[in-house]
Amino acid sequence: MAATDVSIALNRFGLGARPDDSIPDNPKAWLKHQIEAFDPRPAAIAAVPSRAKVAGELADFYDQQRQLRQMGLGRRQQRAVPAPEMTPPGVPQNMAMGAAATIPPGTPEPGAKPDADDPLKEARRFVGRQVRDDYAAAVGARANAALTSNAPFADRLTHFWANHFAVSADKLQVIGLSGLLEFEAIRPNLTRTFGDMLNAVERHPAMLLYLDQAVSVGPNSTAGQFAARRPRPNGQKLGLNENLAREIMELHTLGVRSGYTQADVTEFARALTGWSVAGIGRGAGAKMAGTDGTPGDFVFAERLHEPGERIIIGRPYREDGEKQAQAVLDMLATSPATALHLATKLARHFAGDTPPPALVQRLQASFVKTGGDLPSLYRVLIDSPECWVPQPVKFKSPWEWTMSAYRALGMTQVQPLAAVGLLNQLGQPTWKPGSPAGYDDIAASWAGPDALVRRVEASERFATRAGAQIDARAIAPKLFPAALSPATEQALARAESPGQALALLLVSPEMLRR
Repeated sequence: MAATDVSIALNRFGLGARPDDSIPDNPKAWLKHQIEAFDPRPAAIAAVPSRAKVAGELADFYDQQRQLRQMGLGRRQQRAVPAPEMTPPGVPQNMAMGAAATIPPGTPEPGAKPDADDPLKEARRFVGRQVRDDYAAAVGARANAALTSNAPFADRLTHFWANHFAVSADKLQVIGLSGLLEFEAIRPNLTRTFGDMLNAVERHPAMLLYLDQAVSVGPNSTAGQFAARRPRPNGQKLGLNENLAREIMELHTLGVRSGYTQADVTEFARALTGWSVAGIGRGAGAKMAGTDGTPGDFVFAERLHEPGERIIIGRPYREDGEKQAQAVLDMLATSPATALHLATKLARHFAGDTPPPALVQRLQASFVKTGGDLPSLYRVLIDSPECWVPQPVKFKSPWEWTMSAYRALGMTQVQPLAAVGLLNQLGQPTWKPGSPAGYDDIAASWAGPDALVRRVEASERFATRAGAQIDARAIAPKLFPAALSPATEQALARAESPGQALALLLVSPEMLRR
């Protein structure tokens, strides 16, 4: 059976229906109201560890690593500590150190006494604490906000933009900060302009650390010239890092093959020098570089900034400190190429893996006309017939399927580590896409046989725990109003037990697609 407008609103635009949800009389009006009613800081998200706490822990860790080096660890011990990368003055050498965001063997349970006689073990435990106390807490908060949200369309948009501005928590510096990027830069700007969101994201410590902007130093800056006169004992050299500039152009704004050149990337990287994170490095060096301050705050470190005028994509930008890169961002945020890039991604997310050209054109035109007003884009989606075709247009990602299954089961809370574990098992660890491009938004990435087997196994576990408490035959019409296929209805009717019926419902075509 084809999906009805109500079912499409609940499942394609939303995160999946809950058994006790009231059915909206006017699906389009219901979706538009969510844009206005969206709460960027619900209780679950307000309770996560603060940026100052997470960044302060990171600063403590680097301080501890500095002490380890000063203690002169043996070679075998030194090999156990990841090798440092280039760092600017005032920032510990291992600021750019990477590590897998998994709890390592031997991580103590909460409350365990530290081994004061083994600083190396304490350093290793840092990753475990960040995963358990900060990363998992943020994943749990994201999931619980999605389960209880009365504006699921707005929450879906939040998840869309977080994947667009992807960071990956498998890098040590980003473990505890990855969720805060979504909570502090995406959610508060969901109903503002794209430029507002872009500026908040590019100044956030998660993005600055993930793309190594904090280690980018202008060769002709005060710090760069000082370093050139005093080579570092380990032979490392300070210099320009183009990661952030490249990904802003290629992924966040213009898109590939949109007319910019490598020279534009380099010039933009020079303009961005000085954009950094405060408080991660400590001591006299940090004060000299201008990166001291409250851990995790954005800081413009003038002494790291490459002086000079720039020409970027044919436009001149005068030397103006922090405002030089800001002016470039403002230009990129409203570019027609950016409008096309974002319109294509939004159309793909809501209307199918092959974005309908007419929908892309309408979204692009709205973006250009309004200067990137995001609520205007959302209303175009709601009013576009391409988003309301009765046939399913998308295969759900593991995150989408998990949230829709949780909501179908009537869950209002999930334990953080349980959510982390399930999403790891299903192949989409939260905020860990492994690259700045984020997770794919096409069926080919999620519909493989192994992935489907994992969902079946998860469904069976859900059904076993639920027992006879949930009647799949009763809730199915509420989850997919007037949209259940005869095949699904028949499968539920023939199920040998309530548990089997529930497991079948959770892996039905209606639940797997939207």
